[in-house]
Amino acid sequence: MEDEEIDYSDIPPLTDQFFTRARLELPNTVVVDPDILDWFKNRGEDYTARINAVLRHYIKRQEEAA
Repeated sequence: MEDEEIDYSDIPPLTDQFFTRARLELPNTVVVDPDILDWFKNRGEDYTARINAVLRHYIKRQEEAA
């Protein structure tokens, strides 16, 4: 399908009011060294949960030491 063939008639026009209220929200991002990310990824699909668990454990130990 070519762009010219797409029916946009059911989409309302974007007004100045829309752009006044529009907000851009970006996801949270953290830069992790590639080797560390690979290590976690190689241990399963839930690697983000494990990274969070390690960070929570670190925070807890830091708070206990304070």
